[in-house]
Amino acid sequence: MKFGLAVALVILSAPFASAQEALDADEMAALCHGGGSICVSATIPAAPAAQTVQNWMSPDVGAAWAAGYKGKGVTITMVDDFSSSSRFSGNFGLGVQTQRHGEWTREEASMVAPLATIKSKDFTTSSYVPLASGLNVLNLSYGMYAKAGYSSNQIGWAPEEASIISYATRGMAVVSKAAGNDSVAVGGVTGGQQDYLDLALIGKPSAIFVGALSTNGTTSNKAQLAWYSNYAGSSTAVQSHFLVVGVTGDKTGLYGTSFAAPIISGYAAIIGSKFTKATPTQITNDLLNAARTDTLVNYNPSVYGKGEASLSRALAPVAIR
Repeated sequence: MKFGLAVALVILSAPFASAQEALDADEMAALCHGGGSICVSATIPAAPAAQTVQNWMSPDVGAAWAAGYKGKGVTITMVDDFSSSSRFSGNFGLGVQTQRHGEWTREEASMVAPLATIKSKDFTTSSYVPLASGLNVLNLSYGMYAKAGYSSNQIGWAPEEASIISYATRGMAVVSKAAGNDSVAVGGVTGGQQDYLDLALIGKPSAIFVGALSTNGTTSNKAQLAWYSNYAGSSTAVQSHFLVVGVTGDKTGLYGTSFAAPIISGYAAIIGSKFTKATPTQITNDLLNAARTDTLVNYNPSVYGKGEASLSRALAPVAIR
């Protein structure tokens, strides 16, 4: 099992309805008990030289590309589903495709940071997540749910999640974690269960929880939290490491905080391609401290945490520390 409790490993996915659907017996066995991965350390082909800013992206992405920052030298590892039979359709501007959850999140991150190295780690295995040389970003568009009431230090984590938690604790990788799709505070109880991966990452220096806005915000057209998205809640430890980004499912057909986290993963890679000597914790703090609150409806830290991620503000300094 993924850890030492009865647990359901849940993708925080789109279409939204699939995020909390019960898995069938075969899927549950695969997710909970592991098995051989078909794509550990797999990479996707290099992105084409000519990139197009898609209408679901923030305009900041195009500005970053124009300045020469596209994620070069940074490795993003997607810990996700790359082996199940579950697939769904959407369109990131490349035409309608039908893909697995991990294939979707991987494509999204690669489109935001087209020169980053993208690696895939199937989350049905229990093996540790390896790091590459240089800056590492880990994308977690899934949660690990079990009966509420335990503390995270009671969990006997498998090497996969144990390594992720260790990297976030020691500031060895930027960890972008989808906040969840239950309309509760991060770490809150839903259906009698809690996401213990959320709980384990609270207070970790290089972890970021990512919620979803229904659109990209501007000062003249402010955005609000998507109805399904988890929010920061009353914990100041969560608020200080919580960001929101637009997930424009009306344009892509893809909803859920699963598709918020890869945007932050891409942003972290882009920032790392400018600040090449920065540590994962410095990149994390730069993203958090650059967040905007003036693009959000009725900003409140218990809802939006630090605010809407602003790539342009995060790239603005000459140096970060």
